[in-house]
Amino acid sequence: MTSTALRSRAWKLLEMVTTPLLPSDYLDLVSPLRAGADLRGRIEAVHPETDDAATIVIRPGRGWRGHTAGQYVRIGVDVDGVRLWRAYSLTSPTNRQDGRVTITVKAIPDGKVSNHLVRRARPGTLIQLDQATGDFVLPETTPAKVLYLTAGSGITPVMGMLRDVEFDDVVMVHCAPRPQDVIFRDELHDLVADRKLRLTEVHTDTDGMLEIARLGELVPDWAERETWACGPAGLLDAAEKHWSEHGVPERLHTERFRTGIAVAGDVGGGEVTFSTTGKTVDADGATPLLDVGEEAGVLMPSGCRMGICFGCVTPLRAGAVRDLRTGEITEAEPGVLIQTCVSAAAGPCDIER
Repeated sequence: MTSTALRSRAWKLLEMVTTPLLPSDYLDLVSPLRAGADLRGRIEAVHPETDDAATIVIRPGRGWRGHTAGQYVRIGVDVDGVRLWRAYSLTSPTNRQDGRVTITVKAIPDGKVSNHLVRRARPGTLIQLDQATGDFVLPETTPAKVLYLTAGSGITPVMGMLRDVEFDDVVMVHCAPRPQDVIFRDELHDLVADRKLRLTEVHTDTDGMLEIARLGELVPDWAERETWACGPAGLLDAAEKHWSEHGVPERLHTERFRTGIAVAGDVGGGEVTFSTTGKTVDADGATPLLDVGEEAGVLMPSGCRMGICFGCVTPLRAGAVRDLRTGEITEAEPGVLIQTCVSAAAGPCDIER
């Protein structure tokens, strides 16, 4: 008997012994980061950055394929017994010697995952990981002159770039309410001291909001620079308009943490688009999206009826849904997944099915 056949026979015997679980379930308990397992990571440290932001150091499992500076990763975190998925920019350099990766999270009001990671996450905690993705990255040939235009946590993907590449001529304009709210402030000022960065901080509590029309006063040659901008929608909308009006829209690259948000209805439902199949139906605010989709003839995966939870989890591409158990509204943003069996339309929404 060949070694392959022996291994196959041994594995089948193990399956018989461990039923109803699989041998891999037990291996996951012993070695959750092993090759071949679902991709996970282990939190190894949490470093405060500001009063409401922290850097999370993660040891990824062996299936991790690395990332490009500027990309983000979706992580699954168990919060009060419920697994929630969010997307965060990777802030570590791509060649970190210990193989760890970092995300830097800013706690937002009522943000379940962000507040959990910043204030409650502890070393040793296992999280779920997806592979890194995103096209907010530098080209293969580094531009001669670069401008970074950021605000708030929009600085996180840019920090990944600054840690990964040494630029000949790079300028940053960053907005935050106060100096102490600037994430990575000490490191940024070290780069300034080493003449590796020219930095302008706009403190909105005292300076007011940045007016894009006045950008030329801060960066006279802004139109000549390849620009990466990340921050609130208002800032990015103004930047896109400004670059277009000056005939250089191709030099502006933007990253939006949130898609355009639809106004969430109370319980009135809305039009539901199943973008993969192209079907659109009207739904009330009390019927689970799982039932709405099935009624419309959309294939809606679900393990609920067999006692398998989270089998119906689906990306929410746009709009908003309401949790029928708690009334909580979830709005679309990159990486957000919803349980269609307990979620109803809260205004127009787009479900990836």
